[in-house]
Amino acid sequence: MTINIQYVKMLTSETMNEYVKKKLNKLGTKFDWVINANVFFKLENDPKGEGHICEIELSIPGPKIFASSKEKNFELAAKNSIKDLTKQLEKRKASFKKH
Repeated sequence: MTINIQYVKMLTSETMNEYVKKKLNKLGTKFDWVINANVFFKLENDPKGEGHICEIELSIPGPKIFASSKEKNFELAAKNSIKDLTKQLEKRKASFKKH
């Protein structure tokens, strides 16, 4: 699986790169038919302090799947987005036809 990470209007973070790659590679071994992952980190001004956004789009056979999370830090946002993607991948896997 190819992983592309982009930081929108903010500085890059090697720590977040490693964290997300580790989590997505784990997901890629479980679902070996995932082709590509595009990850976007965005920082938004939010009075509650929850302006850290992580958006992940996975290219898989059929329609792409997408998850986004807005949390108090990027690590939590990435974790929640990946958790949501895992649920979507489980549903997609259940709909595959066995031959």
